[in-house]
Amino acid sequence: MRKSTDTLDDEVNKSKALETKLTESKINRNYWKISFLLLIGIILGFSLFIGIRVSEPQKVNLPKVNETTTTEPTFQIQLNKTQVNDIISYYLNDFLKDSGIKYQFYLEKNALLNGTFKVLGHDMQFYLYFDPFVMENGDIQLKATSLSIGSLPLPITQVMKYVASDYEIPKWVDVQPSSKTIILHLSQFELQNGMKLAADKMNIVDDDIRFNIFLPLDKQNREKGE
Repeated sequence: MRKSTDTLDDEVNKSKALETKLTESKINRNYWKISFLLLIGIILGFSLFIGIRVSEPQKVNLPKVNETTTTEPTFQIQLNKTQVNDIISYYLNDFLKDSGIKYQFYLEKNALLNGTFKVLGHDMQFYLYFDPFVMENGDIQLKATSLSIGSLPLPITQVMKYVASDYEIPKWVDVQPSSKTIILHLSQFELQNGMKLAADKMNIVDDDIRFNIFLPLDKQNREKGE
């Protein structure tokens, strides 16, 4: 009878041990299941966060760039009379290469226009002197002050009328005989690379000549504007 009781107790203990083992196994399975689901949730959440941040536009305070030529000069250049004369000579030689009339414009103590006109079939050389002034918009005004033409007494206005009618001059140069002035509309003149310039200072006496340089429109904006 004792043996039978011991056997029953052993069976009960085994059953309890098995139940305990099954319970622990179930708990372990639930633990790994929860851990796996939690890991998946973290991965999905992190992926979603990265996706939103990547597609979200960055709020960066970039400098504003004008789509037109800048209103403020990009930089300034300082030249002397020799440098200016070299530039003018190069430009006029290129501009007048197919023209039958040649003339020169250069700086000495004043601005000087040198050319010729015909009198009774003969070429007569003249020297027309100007005082240069910088205008508010960066253009240059040349005010005629004197005329040298040998012993022939001709008024300044007469020579300037001849220049305006018979000389081939750039479109941005405006000859005004009645007021004895020539306006250099630098605002209408464009360098080959698209840059523009404006006069800032014209001190011929102290050999101090300064121009402000402006960046051009970029290529894309140029194509849109055409």
